[in-house]
Amino acid sequence: MDTQLKNKTALVTGSTAGIGLAIAIGLAREGAQVIVNGRTKARVDEAISHIKKEVPNASLLGVEADFSKKEEISSIVSKFPNVDILINNVGIFEPKDFTEIPDEDWFRFFEVNVLSGVRLSKAYLPSMLKKNWGRILFISSESGLQIPSEMIHYGVTKSAQISLSRGLAELTKGTNVTVNSVLPGPTRSEGVEGFLEDLAKQQKTSTDVIEKEFFKNARPTSLLQRFASVEEVANIVTYLSSPLSSATNGAAIRVDGGVVKSAF
Repeated sequence: MDTQLKNKTALVTGSTAGIGLAIAIGLAREGAQVIVNGRTKARVDEAISHIKKEVPNASLLGVEADFSKKEEISSIVSKFPNVDILINNVGIFEPKDFTEIPDEDWFRFFEVNVLSGVRLSKAYLPSMLKKNWGRILFISSESGLQIPSEMIHYGVTKSAQISLSRGLAELTKGTNVTVNSVLPGPTRSEGVEGFLEDLAKQQKTSTDVIEKEFFKNARPTSLLQRFASVEEVANIVTYLSSPLSSATNGAAIRVDGGVVKSAF
């Protein structure tokens, strides 16, 4: 299938590892020019090298930015004033008891998880509307629908992303610009992989056993009964980034393995 992404430029925030890196690879494989982003130049260079091994003919650019700092987001826009596809993927999470979450953590989570997407969308949406084509995607989470009690602040920011995405979609009425959110479920990213390995060592068992116990006890509603791969999430994002997805707008697309026990 030709996804018609050749000659499109995509900015993928937080794309040096995990879902973001998989999205960057998926878009590059389809011929898009991808702007790879991470917090440091070393991480960006490492990701670009990795992508080129997977996609030798990839067209790649790099930019480092700390999304907790407004001025660094502005520097991205100054360096790349026009993009066709904006993937708001960057995000942070941290399990913490609700009563132990200080105001500073709430501000930090909103700054990175929500306001990064607000600021970049505010910068790029007008030019997309002017040229009558563009894609904005927010990588949210099923945690935005089923708020996890162990990290309520994270879940709230993911709910905010879904609302923000729908609100921005309303501004695209009658155009060829779309705004959607993608809701992954439990995904075997770099961080999750390390967590599983550490837990397996502590309990002197295998990661397979840990995974089975997780879905039996923590995510029993999962229909997949395993962690999704980052590539499975990236496949949906690649499609939604393409001209082929023109009739999908203002939607929250679940890639949660059936964790959310709802038909809608």
